[in-house]
Amino acid sequence: MYLSIISPVYRAEEIVEQLVSEIHQAVRPITDSYEILLVEDGSPDKSWEAILRVCERDKIVKGVKLSRNFGQHAAITAGLSTSKGEWVVVMDCDLQDRPDEIPYLLAKAQEGYELVFAQRQVRQDGFFKKLSSKLFYKTFSYLTDTVQDSSVANFGIYHRKVVDAVVSLGDRIRFFPTMTQWVGFRKAYLPVKHDERASGKSSYSWSKLIELAFNNIISFSDKPLRLTIRLGLMMSLFAILLGIVYLYQYFTNKITQLGFASIIISITFFSGLIIFILGIIGIYLGKTFEQVKGRPTHIIDQKLNF
Repeated sequence: MYLSIISPVYRAEEIVEQLVSEIHQAVRPITDSYEILLVEDGSPDKSWEAILRVCERDKIVKGVKLSRNFGQHAAITAGLSTSKGEWVVVMDCDLQDRPDEIPYLLAKAQEGYELVFAQRQVRQDGFFKKLSSKLFYKTFSYLTDTVQDSSVANFGIYHRKVVDAVVSLGDRIRFFPTMTQWVGFRKAYLPVKHDERASGKSSYSWSKLIELAFNNIISFSDKPLRLTIRLGLMMSLFAILLGIVYLYQYFTNKITQLGFASIIISITFFSGLIIFILGIIGIYLGKTFEQVKGRPTHIIDQKLNF
């Protein structure tokens, strides 16, 4: 198999047929050796029925149904682990990632790269989604000491050795763009067009986006823990300076109610600081607990045309 095209499917019953048709139109002129993997991620609509209909008449299309909703990046991992292509394309199912860009991604990869990321020039998303994405990537870059690009998402082409490296990572929390950056290899970026959603709306609510951002920051970096050390040192310095101020006021007879202000401020401030630091440590312990259980990132219920 030369080329695999993977797309996680969620709330996409109306566009599965169009997605497959446009992929065929884009890929057939460059190779006959390809497969289309549609990974249904526990969608509440009839996306799996739409995949069944396509798979019945088109053996190039392969369907993978997860036992429940595990999340987009777990679904991508399921597709990667079942793909056979020497080159693997990952794209969203909403057709904002344009299938007609696939030949250009492959041509760029053949210049000597193992990864080619599609770089969205003008994102066709709402203002708040674009703003939240930029804030996330800036924060993520700072807290992980890496360079992240908000114009790059899942869409891209990856060599088999990159795919195998990503699948082999044992991280319980999966975030495909960062994992592909982490594994290394020779990479390039290709500017692409970004379309409006073909149907429906994004399944990522604000709460899901915040949860995704928080989980990935905790999973990929221990910098928040190191920042608490700096915070503790700053608070200790502040306490020393505050003590000097109160000592000065004591000797100059400027304190009218002895002990009240200093005790209340100290108790409130440092209690909050201690709880905050313990909370950060507790979160890391919780994520460690989830990781050491060794549960799979996804469970496959059904497979079609394999």
